[in-house]
Amino acid sequence: MSYEELDRVSVIERVIEKRLTQLEAAQILGVTSRQVRRLRRAYERDGPAGLASKHRGRPSNRRLRSELGREALALVRSQYEDFGPTFAHEKLTEQHGLAFSVETLRNWMIDDGLWTPRSRREPRIQQPRRRRPCRGELIQIDGSDHEWFEDRADRCTLLVFVDDATSELMELLFCESESAFSCFTALRSYLGHHGKPVALYSDKASVFRNNTKEPQGGAGVTQFSRALSRLNIDIICANTPAAKGRVERAHLTLQDRLVKELRLREISDIDSANAYAPEFMEDYNRRFARVPRSEHDAHRPLQTSDDLSRILSWQETRRVSKSLTLNYKRVLYVLDPTEAAKAARKQRVSIEEREDGSLTFWHGDDALQATAFPKDHRVQQGEVVEHKRLSATMEFIKEKQRQRIEAKIAKPSTTLRDARLLRAGTPRRTETGTSPEAPP
Repeated sequence: MSYEELDRVSVIERVIEKRLTQLEAAQILGVTSRQVRRLRRAYERDGPAGLASKHRGRPSNRRLRSELGREALALVRSQYEDFGPTFAHEKLTEQHGLAFSVETLRNWMIDDGLWTPRSRREPRIQQPRRRRPCRGELIQIDGSDHEWFEDRADRCTLLVFVDDATSELMELLFCESESAFSCFTALRSYLGHHGKPVALYSDKASVFRNNTKEPQGGAGVTQFSRALSRLNIDIICANTPAAKGRVERAHLTLQDRLVKELRLREISDIDSANAYAPEFMEDYNRRFARVPRSEHDAHRPLQTSDDLSRILSWQETRRVSKSLTLNYKRVLYVLDPTEAAKAARKQRVSIEEREDGSLTFWHGDDALQATAFPKDHRVQQGEVVEHKRLSATMEFIKEKQRQRIEAKIAKPSTTLRDARLLRAGTPRRTETGTSPEAPP
């Protein structure tokens, strides 16, 4: 008997002993009082066995005909042998009119040996890769989006640089998201402390690699890759997370140790965490770093021609009109009518944008001065946003929507009722300050 049937036995016995009324028993069992009378008669006639289900041991009235399973498996063997259960079920339903569930077909295919469930498959073997012999030869980089401050602050991203030869933490940077500018900041700090490595090893995130099959405008090099090329540093992308296992394993250690160190020091903001990062790296490397096979350090010093302020910037080109104007990010810029600007007419000029939003216009080696005429900036409907920048973009969207709602409420034609409806669901601002900038 099932547990439900055993519970019924105790309730019906209390009804027979008149310790419960039939109505109370019906409420306990979730049935009608008429059903309680039936159960009582069955108990008095056959004892506890009378409350057991009469369907137990009998074939289901909704069972599929046995020929259906044989027919389905025959079709799978003849036409869909290399199909998975879900795809094969779609074809059997659409092309052959067979009616049964996906899980039924999955069980039939497993029993017949046509499909092996994931739990029974042999684990994929990951062949180990020897470390690079020299420090600074290959640096694994990755971003870890995690609740680094637990419930004391919002989630953020930690950019991690790990040396392949020694497993040293070479650079740590807390930032809001894994964007081009945050990677520029981390790379600038790395170059200042260690010099230029031979190559970086990353995942296939769009910051490091253009994943468009047919990119517009040439080879489709990202801003970060373009900066590395200027610095004579190569970047390699791993095909699987296991390929860059040193930085992935470092994430596990950091998400345990670093989170707790931040808690002990009551650090709850990005600036304080970045100030503590060098101390943590020193302790981490003392405990976990290995000695490289070669004593040679492959880092190269920065050259006098390596202007990091220009190289580590967002760079695009725009064509100058006959009237010495150009558009960049929904803003019209009018160039000052200098000789250099007149020479750039109907030609493309280079635009360098820094993290603080400042712009520099270049035509060859000549810097151009411009005046901005901003348009209404907004996130375009249907704009593609990477998942790593989604949080920052959502904050920007909410702030812009709040500003539009407040502007509508301020109109004299808006009634109090309309104002209450407009404010419904709109978060109140708890601190003053300028609205957030649009994510790059």
